[in-house]
Amino acid sequence: VQLQAFGGGLVEAGGYLRLSCAASGRTFSTYVMGWFRQAPGKEREFVAGISQSSGSTYYADSVKGRFTISRDNAVNTVYLQMNSLKPEDTAVYYCAARGTLSTVIRTDRYAYSYWGQGTEVTVSS
Repeated sequence: VQLQAFGGGLVEAGGYLRLSCAASGRTFSTYVMGWFRQAPGKEREFVAGISQSSGSTYYADSVKGRFTISRDNAVNTVYLQMNSLKPEDTAVYYCAARGTLSTVIRTDRYAYSYWGQGTEVTVSS
């Protein structure tokens, strides 16, 4: 599966953005999807994940209550709605896919085999 993330940009603190990740292929609905981010000088970290049929979602503590992950299998797209953005949310955001029969959402980056190119989010204070 090929992934393409978009929707990043520059926003003021307290604002919002919606990221999208479009996937190619007819098997999108079989993948657990995740969003990760990487700030300058830092490791790539898990942000949110969603199971194949949207039955389960999981969030990093740092974004819980502010970010919402969703997916639309009919159009092969996963979304990340980001509200109440903070300067510390500034990073390049990546979508990732994990091919698995399990619905467990893994938070380690090495569990995901496919990655999008990243979209940059900058939150000004």
